[in-house]
Amino acid sequence: MPLEPIGVRDLKNKATQVVRSVREHGTAYVITVAGQPVAVLRPFTPEDEGAQRREALLQDLEALDALALEAAEAWSSPKTGLEILSAVRDESW
Repeated sequence: MPLEPIGVRDLKNKATQVVRSVREHGTAYVITVAGQPVAVLRPFTPEDEGAQRREALLQDLEALDALALEAAEAWSSPKTGLEILSAVRDESW
């Protein structure tokens, strides 16, 4: 489906109708300023939803990485990691 051009002023004045057309009819618009294309307004697709979920997951993983680094820097113990792990395993059996 070709992109329908719409000026930013028209978009401002007709925002409700434009969004309804996108939602109900799948219309895609190219938004223009002074006749020059600057953005695209189109329906949200399942691929967009997947990309949004992936982005949120990546942000969560980055936050966990930062937390892990912070915890590692603050950690101190007279025992090595191997000694602690061995003690935990011994307690489990």
